[in-house]
Amino acid sequence: MARFFLCCMVLMSRAALGVIAFSTRNPPTGPSSMRPNRMVPSSCTTHASSSSALLLSSSTTTSSSTTTASSSDEEIRYAKELLRRAAETKLENPDIVLDALSSLERNCKLKFKEDPETFGKDIMDNISGNWRLIFTTGTKERQRRSGGRVNYFPLKAIQKFDASTSPMIIENGIYGPWDIPLLRFTGDFDYDVRRRKLEFDFDVIEILGLLKIKLGRKDAAKIGGNLGLGSTNNEKLADVGRRAFFDWISADDEIATARGGGGGLALWKRVVD
Repeated sequence: MARFFLCCMVLMSRAALGVIAFSTRNPPTGPSSMRPNRMVPSSCTTHASSSSALLLSSSTTTSSSTTTASSSDEEIRYAKELLRRAAETKLENPDIVLDALSSLERNCKLKFKEDPETFGKDIMDNISGNWRLIFTTGTKERQRRSGGRVNYFPLKAIQKFDASTSPMIIENGIYGPWDIPLLRFTGDFDYDVRRRKLEFDFDVIEILGLLKIKLGRKDAAKIGGNLGLGSTNNEKLADVGRRAFFDWISADDEIATARGGGGGLALWKRVVD
């Protein structure tokens, strides 16, 4: 029984702790996007009066800003299309998926700066529901064991958010054959709209849908740390009385993306009951 419980803890720690904390792997270097950079037309040289030159300069600046915004929107659409295919089929090359996540994050940050309140609220309006983990860069320990490779998450891990309750509820579950809930962690979360930051604690663990065990605020983080699967950053936060967190990149009707407190990236697919 003890051995079975330990195995279950290993599996769930990957989903509930290693997944959300993510690794500290840096985004890939290279071109600033997955597609060739677009050239912004240079302004024409004229011999007009100073007032005309000023008008031309202003017009060029406006045109450049518009082109940049349009390019950012296009890159977001392109990245989301690829990530939706990856979430649906798990056939896209993992390195390309990672590139798409990095591109989406970079361009969403540009959009976020334009109107952080609206952008953050849109994510909040979409996160409630069930999400299946599709892809994650994992923890630093897992990265070392795999030689730095990233891939699709092999187990059925479902994360649930309910923003309609007070406090708001977060649940992380790992499921076996016939959707048997091997382990489930439940807790509460807070969401900072302007920063897109979700902070959470797990305080209950449920085994096989039968046995529930109350956890202390630090216990969930320490379980993952002791097994070498959770982020050490979560343990450090718990030691100083702070909660684990991740920053949302996007959330819509089909997919969600986020960067964890440990620096890694993850992709979820919405599960419709």
